This record gives sequence, structure tokens and C-alpha cells, in this order.
Amino acid sequence: MPYLEGRPQIRALRNQQIREVANAAMGSKDLLAFWFGEAHLPTPEAIRAAGAASLMRGDTFYTPNLGLPELRQDLASYLSRWHRPVAADRIAVTSSGVSALMISVQAVVEPGASVVAVTPVWPNLCEMPKILGAEVISVPLQFGSNGWALDLDRLVAAIQPGVGAVIINSPNNPTGWTLSRPEQEAILARCRALGTWLIADEVYERLYFRAPCAPSFLDIADPSDRFISCNSFSKAWRMTGWRIGWAVIPQALAADCSKLLEYNTSCVPGFVQNAARVALTECEADVSRLVTEVKANQQRLYERLATLSQLELGAPAPGGMYAFFRVRGLSDSLSFCKRLVEEARLGLAPGSAFGDDSREFVRWCIAADPAKLEAGLDRFVSDQRAR
Repeated sequence: MPYLEGRPQIRALRNQQIREVANAAMGSKDLLAFWFGEAHLPTPEAIRAAGAASLMRGDTFYTPNLGLPELRQDLASYLSRWHRPVAADRIAVTSSGVSALMISVQAVVEPGASVVAVTPVWPNLCEMPKILGAEVISVPLQFGSNGWALDLDRLVAAIQPGVGAVIINSPNNPTGWTLSRPEQEAILARCRALGTWLIADEVYERLYFRAPCAPSFLDIADPSDRFISCNSFSKAWRMTGWRIGWAVIPQALAADCSKLLEYNTSCVPGFVQNAARVALTECEADVSRLVTEVKANQQRLYERLATLSQLELGAPAPGGMYAFFRVRGLSDSLSFCKRLVEEARLGLAPGSAFGDDSREFVRWCIAADPAKLEAGLDRFVSDQRAR
């Protein structure tokens, strides 16, 4: 019998290095883990109660592909408070933020097309287009004492005729870098001029330290633009395990996205959607408390790590839930993080998970219990001073 093989594009996808580090240490009782991007607290009680009540009412049947009309309207109202008015018929409810991004890529990226992505970035964003047979062109952020910055001219130059889409995550995972309004305007203008699709991963827009909401393309894009904003309930509302997100799409794309949702996941469970409605309408204080805690944790981490001369921290990022810093002399962050697990019982994410240009970097999730963060810092500082 011949050897069975799948598509070469799938075999060529990058392995998830964060999972590689985590899987080797899962179940270790004395390990302090900061590798995954999720808050330490469970989902707010009001959301859990709403989900449980909906489940007990029997809301366990199929729902519309694009989401419950009530949730789509709630999302439209919520987004319209922070941005330009958004109509409910432009909302697609998805089975996670990952699903929102994958549906978007499937809807607008042709096989063989080129896709421009700003890196370093959560690896899924660069791998999704490859699943469809697209080529990904990376435009790297620049790291320095002031933190991370975009070479806007380089990005605009990379958006050439024939580029199918531009994918940007801001606030960014892992760096926390956030687009400014002038940068957004220049990128949107370039995409408009060439008819290029713009896909914005805005999952961290509420985890922003300078205002209640980070600058969004939704503030400046027209409903007719070739623009999609993807978001999730996972981060701001601490709902990673619920698997629910959304996309804001041009209304003309709604029928296509409905079909794609049918073929990918069909629909999001009704009880999950009803819980999400409560997140939008009753849990603003929970979002604010999380942002306050993450910002305080960021300050403490920078204070402690600034004592280590082998680290390059840059300036604290304006958003996100991570610290992403360079270890001088490091060439293999994957091996470095595996060693930390074994020797320091500390779990961090390797920078190489976010692109080959980040092999010298390490990511630390700072949406953590402050006491656990302090204990983790003790272990890391002790490990590095012993080197």
C-alpha cells in the first residue's frame, strides 16, 4: 500500500511551539506557567450564571449561522459605543476569534495569492493563509529602547498590486505594539487605492492602558471598504474556554460568510451566545478591573527585570497582556524555555513561536495573579543571575 500523505501545504505548517513547551510540563504541580494568553481568573460570575441558566432552559439546539439576532444587535450597539456606528447585519458571530479570522481568510484570500502580515505575531495569523495555498510576506516591527515600532513606508511598499490581503494584529500579540491613527489612515488608504482586503485582528482592543479602547480601523473605515475586523470574547471578558468571537464584515459579504460558517462550524451554541450577551451588557467593570491588574503587573515585571543586564526590555507596551523581551546572546528561545521548565520550574513562551526573527525573545503573559507573578519573577531572576 502506498504511503498516505495529505496536502503538502498542511505538512509545511509550523508546529505550535508554545504547545510544545507546555505539553512537556502539563500536570507538574510545582510549575509556574505564564505561556498561554489568558487571565488567571475564571469568567465573571454573571456570564457563567447566564450561560448556566440558558443551558438549563434547554438552549441546546442549532442557531442561525451568523448568530442569534439578539447577540448581533447587542454587538452592534456595543461596537457603536466605541467606534463609528456598526449595523447588526454586518456582524458574524463565530466559534472563537480564531474562527472569525479563518472565516475571513477563506472568504477573501485566493489560492496562490500573496498576503502581507506585520510580524512578530501570533503564529495562526501567518499560517492560516498558507492553509489556502497563499504566500505570506512578513513586514517586521523594529525593536529598540522605545519599544516596538512599525516601518510604515516598508509596509506600504509591500502592499503591491496583486496582494490579496493585509493582516494586522493591533494591539499586538506578543509585543503589545499598537497602531497609531495616522498609521491606520495610511494603511487603509493604500488598501483602498489597490482594492486590497484589510483584515484586522483587534482581539486586544480593550486591553489598552491609555484609553478605554485602542485605536481601531472601525473608527475610520466605511461600511463599503474591503475591511474585516475580527474580535473575541476570550481576552477582555476572560472567556477563553467558551470559544466565541465575531467579525465585522461588509454587508455584501454576509451571505458568503454564512455559507462558510455552515461548512466550518455551522453555528455557535445558543447558551454560549446568551452568556456573551451578558458580557456585553453587564460586565464593563470586570473588563476595567482586568486592565488595571494587567497594567500594574506590567509595571512590577519591568521593575524586577530591569535589574538584569542581559535583558533588553524596551519601553512598556501600551496594550495587550504580555511582556516580550530580548535575552542577549540567545539564539534558540525554544530550548531556553524548555530549560526554564526543567531547571526553574517556570513556563514562558519562546519568541521563535511568533516568527524566525524573534528567536532571541521570550513572551511572558502578565494577566496573572500578582502573587504568582512575583513568585515567577523570583525564579526567573534567580535563574538568570546564576548564569
